[in-house]
Amino acid sequence: KAFHFAKQAHKGVRRLSGEPYILHPIAVAQIACEEIGLGSTSICAALLHDVVEDTDRTIEEIEQQFGEDVAFLVEGVTKVSEARSGMQDLSKYASHTTDNLAKLLIATSKDVRVIIVKLADRLHNLSELQYLKPEKQIKIARESLDVFAPMADRIGMGRVRMQIEEIAFSYLNPKRYQFLKNLMRKRLGKSTRRLGIVRLEVEDALKKNHIKFEINGRVKSLYSLHKKMLKKDDNIDDIYDLIALRIIVNSKEDCYRVLGVLHSIYQPMVTRIK
Repeated sequence: KAFHFAKQAHKGVRRLSGEPYILHPIAVAQIACEEIGLGSTSICAALLHDVVEDTDRTIEEIEQQFGEDVAFLVEGVTKVSEARSGMQDLSKYASHTTDNLAKLLIATSKDVRVIIVKLADRLHNLSELQYLKPEKQIKIARESLDVFAPMADRIGMGRVRMQIEEIAFSYLNPKRYQFLKNLMRKRLGKSTRRLGIVRLEVEDALKKNHIKFEINGRVKSLYSLHKKMLKKDDNIDDIYDLIALRIIVNSKEDCYRVLGVLHSIYQPMVTRIK
């Protein structure tokens, strides 16, 4: 029902890519569903998030058709959009000020689901930056890196934060982005195979010690690598966590038990332990 309402409201309107506008709210709803796991109320709000701002439909109509909860979220996204559009050029602000802007947007929303829909909206808009003029690309990429990425981090959406940072970084510093991408590609082959062996050894050792755990791997994002290399005189040989294993356990005590197991099977680098 929300899809059909949004499709009718945006009828005849196209994105700068030339695609029908309705594909944008669908994409936002998909991100909210797949990346974040939001429920049906939030997905309805994601499908309807631009209806009040961009068409002649009203919040009263949405409340009448979809109920108070959906209307509340749509109105929240609209208010956050208005707060954001009231900001001036972020390049004039210091970093602590942009962090305050992230806090402001979160405070404006009153419900974390509003921010999640807004972040999904921003992530999809970033994926279509190629259709904008270069100066607009830079402005949106800068705002995304300075405000929306910290906002995602603040509410625990690490994967969305990383995706926002990666796309924004590729527009703000394309040469550096490509350089690091090539550098990472050269490094990852042997390291990935080696980490696979380590993972099996670690899983075996933890099982033998009867520790309940989840384990997964992660590759360092290019923007994170960029920031870390600036601190290390741009020497990638000083970066030890290009790829890493993340072990998740149920308690702080188990964290120390895992650390003990790891130190029993590998030689710890004492100066590197945090």
